[in-house]
Amino acid sequence: MKQDERFMREAIRLSQQAVENGNEPFGAVLVKDDEIVFTNENQIHTKTDPTFHAEAGLIRRFCEETGITDLSDYTLYSSCEPCHMCSGAMVWVKLGTLVYGASNIDLCDILEVPGSECSKIVFEQSGFYPTVRTGVLREESLDVLRPYFMKYTKG
Repeated sequence: MKQDERFMREAIRLSQQAVENGNEPFGAVLVKDDEIVFTNENQIHTKTDPTFHAEAGLIRRFCEETGITDLSDYTLYSSCEPCHMCSGAMVWVKLGTLVYGASNIDLCDILEVPGSECSKIVFEQSGFYPTVRTGVLREESLDVLRPYFMKYTKG
């Protein structure tokens, strides 16, 4: 889908921006009715908060600033598959659709550690099933992840 690629490009741009700002290379974009309504980049180092991932931070800030806590009409684009924590946050806000580029297994291959399908596991265990589309601009996302994690460790 062209729209998926458009919004994923923004998530990948945010992941690059996160690196420029001293954080890990992850970006997230929240969309409703084909319009970007909120964005966030990973900020774990600049906020000194290991939970301020791109997705969880986006959800936290969006809900706080808008008072909206039901995201069933929204799509979240993430440059990389959300971790267990971020996927759990998506369950709590009833996210309608998740679209991501690189998978957690792709990331873990770069890190040379075992990986899992984080989102799938959390969604299955919770019984919550948003629509999920994977691998959108995967290579472009990996092009940001690889150089960063060849130089730095996770966390």
